[in-house]
This record gives sequence, structure tokens and C-alpha cells, in this order.
Amino acid sequence: MVKIDRRLIKNFDWITFSLIMSLAIIGIMTIYSATRPPLGSEEHPDFYLKQILWLFISTGVLFVIVSFDYIWFYRLSYPLYGLGILLLLIVLFIGRTSMGAQRWLSIGPISFQPSEFFRIFFILVFSSYLTNMSRNYVDKISIKNLFLFGILPLILLIKQPDLGTAILLMSLFVVLSLSKGISKKIITAIVIISLISIPFLGHIFWEGLKDYQKNRLTAFIDPDVDPAGIGYHINQSKVSIGSGGFFGKGYLKGTQGPLRFLPEKHTDFIFSVFAEEWGFIGSIVLLGIYLVLFLRGLDTAIKAKDEFGRLTALGITCMFFIYFCVNIGMTLGIMPVVGVPLPFMSYGGTALLSNFAAAGILISIRTRRFELFYP
Repeated sequence: MVKIDRRLIKNFDWITFSLIMSLAIIGIMTIYSATRPPLGSEEHPDFYLKQILWLFISTGVLFVIVSFDYIWFYRLSYPLYGLGILLLLIVLFIGRTSMGAQRWLSIGPISFQPSEFFRIFFILVFSSYLTNMSRNYVDKISIKNLFLFGILPLILLIKQPDLGTAILLMSLFVVLSLSKGISKKIITAIVIISLISIPFLGHIFWEGLKDYQKNRLTAFIDPDVDPAGIGYHINQSKVSIGSGGFFGKGYLKGTQGPLRFLPEKHTDFIFSVFAEEWGFIGSIVLLGIYLVLFLRGLDTAIKAKDEFGRLTALGITCMFFIYFCVNIGMTLGIMPVVGVPLPFMSYGGTALLSNFAAAGILISIRTRRFELFYP
């Protein structure tokens, strides 16, 4: 018989678990509504059924991760990171292309995005690296490690291209570095170098983008430049959110999704569908759930028993927060459309599984915050 430590059940973070389950269930309800066809026109797509299946799988993975002490991720961080880099390289050669991006690997009937798991591997390995760094050498990240943790993954992700994950990793690199501690001299040098490099890097970055990505950035700057073309996504998203009013149209009564006015309604723009049906009041409640999740994550980082736990919890919380801000910003037209899903809500098995795995690590850190030694 498998013996379960009573302390694991007693200290389990049911609040974080309840928050992510609530978001996932709300997501499935919204996916069902967003993908329903116009009355009597065709069969209902099975996206919501697939998401339910992935929710069961993801929940099982979460509990498996929580059952292990998170210190094992400290010990396995470099092998996991190496595996992640290898998968990103494989994607460039044999990855499946969809919607202009080569991001997917297929194993039999299952397709997944390695970048979804790589973001977790990155948080683990960079937290491990910073944990091992002596405070006397906190400002002396070597050129080799800067390339390994900063430049190499960025190149591989932009090559796919996956701008959303690339932006996330850059942000996490900065946040975790600042959390470890960095001198004003280093910050000033980075700012000066960045300002000098902007004209050159900007040109290289723009030339390396796909046409559809250039169109997205153009539409962000001026959505009215082609309202029936490149600005259509943003304009229809705003219409969906605005049409919900204060109280919303009611569940299953939204029109923008079923009538096919809103593109990517069950993935990138799922918040627009939710806001149309539940209105301003429902949106505030949803944003409140996310806010509590972020505050809980920060509290977990503060109460972690060691620095690796603190940095990892901070990195995971920032990952959720950045994806949340970028996705909501996309739907409101205040950020460019970069294909970032809304955590725990948007359709996608790989994204849901990776987010639940990350939440499992977060819960494991909080559950074991009272232990005073490594196993």
C-alpha cells in the first residue's frame, strides 16, 4: 500500500487548487458557448469535451507533482532544461506548421508544443542557477551563462516563431535576476547598451518577422488601417466586450462567437466571449479570481523554506501574471496580438497541462514550507 504523509494533506494548498479549478471550469463553460454553432446549422464541435479530458489528465499530473518534494526539480533542473532545448531544436527540423508557425511536435495522435513546457524548465533551471550563485558574485553572470539562459532560448523561440513565449522568457530573466539582487552599475550599463542597440536590433527583429506578425503589430498601432483585414481581430474583440454592457447578455446568449464574427474565440480571445455574456460584473469577478491567485503565489514565494523555492514560486507566479496581462491586453486592444492564451481558461491541452504542472510545483512549495531540511 502507498503510504500518504498526513502532513501533505494537512498542509495542502486547497485555496490555490480551488482557484485554478474554478478558472478551468469557467474556461470549459466559455469554450462550450464560444464554439456552439448557430441554431440548427450544424453539430456542436467537441472542443469542450477534449478540454474536459485534458482537465482530468492535468489534475492527475498536479497531484503526482505535489506528492514529490519540489527539491527534486532543483536536482533535475539542468537535465530538464537540456531536454527542453533539444525539443526546441527538433521542432525547427521536423515540427508541424500551423497558422504560419512551426511550434508543434507529433507523437502518434498526440500533438504538443514543447515551448509550453520549456517555460517551466526555464524557471526551474534559472532559479537553480541563481540559488547556487554566491551573493559575492551576484553581478557576475558569465557570458556563457548569459547565452545559455538568455540568448539561446530566445533565438530558438523567435525562429519558430513564438513571440509570446519569447517575451515571457525575457521578462522572467529580468524579474528573477532583480529578485536575486543586482547593482545600480549593472542596471545602468544594461540600459545604456539597450538604448544604443535599439535601432539595430529593431531592424533585425522586424526583418525576421513573418508577414502575419508584421500585420499584427501594424494593426496594434493603428487598428483602423485595414478594419476588414489586419485590424479585424482587435475591432471584433472590442465589440464583443463592449456589447456585454454592465450585466452581460447571459450565458449561451452571446452572438459574436457562434456567428463567427470573432476569430480565435475559444483560444486567444476567450475573454471577449466571457465578457460579452457576463458583462462588466462577471469580468470583475473573473479578474478577482486571478488577482487572488497571483497574491497567493507571491505569498507562497515569501513563505518558501529556501531560496530555490522562493525564486521558483516567484517565477511561476510571474509567468501566470504576464500571460494574463498580455492576453487581456490583446482583447482590449492595448497590446499586440501575439498568440498568448489566457491561463487555465483558453482551449489547448498542452497549455492546460503545463499550467497545472506549474501550479503543482507552486502548491508543493507551499505545502512543504515548514520543513527545515532537504530530504
